[in-house]
Order: sequence, then structure tokens, then C-alpha cells
Amino acid sequence: MKPTGTYDPRVPVPLERRVFSARDVMSLWFSLAIGLMVLQTGALLVPGLGFGAALTAIVIGSIVGVACLASVAVIGADTGLATMSALRPALGLRGASLPAICNLIQLVGWGAFEIVVMRDAAGALIQRAGSDSALWQSPVLWTLLFGGISTLIAVFGPLGFVRRVLRRWGIWMLLAAAAWLTWHLFAAYDVAELFSRPGTGVLGLGTGIDLVIAMPLSWLPLVADYTRFARQPGAAFRGTLVGYLIGNLWFCSLGAAYTLAFAQQGGDNALLFALAASGGGLALLLILLDESEKAFADIHSAAVSACTLVPAKVEHAALAFGVLCTAIALFVPFARFENFLLLIGSLFAPLFGVVLVDHFIVRRRQIDLPAVAQVGGAYWYSGGWHVRGLLAWSLGIAAYHLTVHLLPGMMASVPALLIGGAGYWLLSLTATRTAGSAA
Repeated sequence: MKPTGTYDPRVPVPLERRVFSARDVMSLWFSLAIGLMVLQTGALLVPGLGFGAALTAIVIGSIVGVACLASVAVIGADTGLATMSALRPALGLRGASLPAICNLIQLVGWGAFEIVVMRDAAGALIQRAGSDSALWQSPVLWTLLFGGISTLIAVFGPLGFVRRVLRRWGIWMLLAAAAWLTWHLFAAYDVAELFSRPGTGVLGLGTGIDLVIAMPLSWLPLVADYTRFARQPGAAFRGTLVGYLIGNLWFCSLGAAYTLAFAQQGGDNALLFALAASGGGLALLLILLDESEKAFADIHSAAVSACTLVPAKVEHAALAFGVLCTAIALFVPFARFENFLLLIGSLFAPLFGVVLVDHFIVRRRQIDLPAVAQVGGAYWYSGGWHVRGLLAWSLGIAAYHLTVHLLPGMMASVPALLIGGAGYWLLSLTATRTAGSAA
């Protein structure tokens, strides 16, 4: 089988290769929302918020974050471009290299995290099964196995994986796993009793919402890498919105409920052991089998981002990043990642406020596609740097961190996104009026 879907990310995907239907897109994003990391995000909320407030944070954060994700998905379908290339009209050819570098760093981190989570989940299952084999309990074995599988899928690209695996049978496997975990929770525990447990109050509702928003926001820099293969912008929007929203709501809530109901002791792997010990071992196994797809998405999009910076084949870069993520996973233990999630939100929420305003309001969904990779073209600006876009992005980042420090417990992602977008719009209006006066 030859690699597919590894087109040069600096140029649009040919129309004849844009084959994803709304169902294909929904299958992909539902699958990406169903996973151990999403369960862990829900688990992070309940100690500080309690179950009722955690569900509130999950609903609000999911709706806001997924609406942004689906909107950026439309940009990929409109242009046929990968996400980092689609940033060039807003930031300039050189200016777009800054988020591309940030994206590389976060995707390598996420890829390594995913491999570590898969390794730990496999260890929990083996321990639950009572195996005494030193080989099967070896973290190195599971790290190399899951890293190798994820890298292999990333090298061959998204087209074949989505249409041959996810659409045909992968989506049904995930639905079965989610349904089993849900049924077991209600059958084995009085879920209504969870609402009576108060939180410690350490985590504010706004911070909890930001943690939930950070999950879909973490996919913003790579959503167009996949929706550029969509047949129509409407299919990209509907598939992304429905697939990720259902998955994120479902699994964040399950992570919160299972942590309160069955995790009797703390620790990094408390939720994993609770899932395995409470009868969710089979479902955990099914989710574990699917989890390599999240690492695949991280590795593949890291390669796509790298190829917008330097000319290289995506499949070769995917192989290199897969090896790097696996090597990091061998030496990095799993840790709580609230700060990592919040840092992602501080960078990418305001950035995509700028990008959404630029695409939908300033340019009205029209991009000069030949100029996207053309030095000296329409998007070269001041030596390749679009000062208005970079300034508005900086304002949004500053707004995020000021909100966090001056108003602790308040939601910071949405204000940062709005300030970044509004700042760019005002700067664009000012520039248009100045140009009109000069003319």
C-alpha cells in the first residue's frame, strides 16, 4: 500500500482527491474525541469542582471549543490547504512560521503523551489480568509497539485510514466501548449520588471551562490538515461539529463520573486502574486499540507543519517525528498536564480568533491560492511578516494571561479569542480607511 494523503501542504489538494463526506469527517473527529486523554481531562475537573460543576464546565467548554474547531475546519475545505499554510494570509509567509514552530512543539508533546498514556493503559490491563510475565509488563515493549503502530499509520496518511478503517468498522468499535462504559456506570453505581459530593473549590469554574476548551483547541492547528480532503465546506463543518461534540461531551463526563465512583486512591493512573478494576476492562481495551489514531494525528500533522517550513516529503517527516515521539515517551513519565493544556489555550485561542476574522469577515472566504507559497506575492507583506495579524495575536495572548493573573478562576480562552479577533478586525478597518484616504 502506497502512502496516501501526503500532498504538499503549501498547495491546495486537487479537487479529485477531496473525497471525504460528512460521514467520513464525523467518524474521524468522533474517534479523535473518544480517548484516554479526554477521560483524563474529565477526571481532572471533579476534585476541585465537584460533579455538578464539572458537568457544567464540560458542556460550556465543549460547545465553545468545538464551534471554533468546526469553523476552522471550513477553512480547510474552502482552500484545500493544510492549517499552517492557511495562516499565511493572516500572518504572512514568514509570520506563519511562528505558529508552525509552536505547533511542532505541542504536537511532539501530544504525540509522546499519547504513547505514554497507551503504555500505562496496557500496563493497567496486564496488571488487572494478573499476568506475571516480565515481558508483558515491560513499559519499553508497549512504548515501542504503540509508537511503531502510530508512526506507521502517520506515514501512510489519513485518506486510507479514515475510509478503510474508521468508516467501515472503527467507529462501531468505539461506539460499543462508550456504550459499555456508560451502561456499566449506571448499572454498578448510583450516579445521582455523585451530585451530592462537593468539590474542594481549588479549581474555579472558569479554569475548568478553559481546561475543557483546551482539548478541542489543541486540534485547531491541525484540523484543516484533514478537512482539506472534504468534498464540501458544509460537510467539513457538520462532520467536525457533530463528531467531536458528541465524543467530547460523552467521554469527559465519563472520566469525571468514573473518577468519583471507582477511583478510590489518587495517583497518575488512578482513572486507568478504576476503569480496569470496575468491569470496564474490555471497553478500555477497545479504546486502547483506537488510541494510536490520536498519536497518528499528532505525528502526521507535525510532519505537515514541518513541511510548510522546509521542503520535504510528508511521509519522510512523519517517520522522523514518529521516532522522536517514541524516544521521548521512553524517558518521560506520565504527569498531570493542566499547565500544558492551558498553555496551548493561551497561544492558539487568540491566534484562531485572528484567523477566523481574517477568513470569514475580512476576506469573505476568498484566498489568492497561488500566492500562498509565493515569495513576493500577495501575502509577502513587510518582508513576509503581516504586522497587523501578529500584533492582534500578541494582544490576545496578553489578554489571556492578564485574565488568568488578575481574575483567577475566570474563563480566559474566550476573551482572548474575541480580543485577538476584534483587534485584527479594527486594525484591518483602520488600514482600509487609511488606504482609501491616500487614494
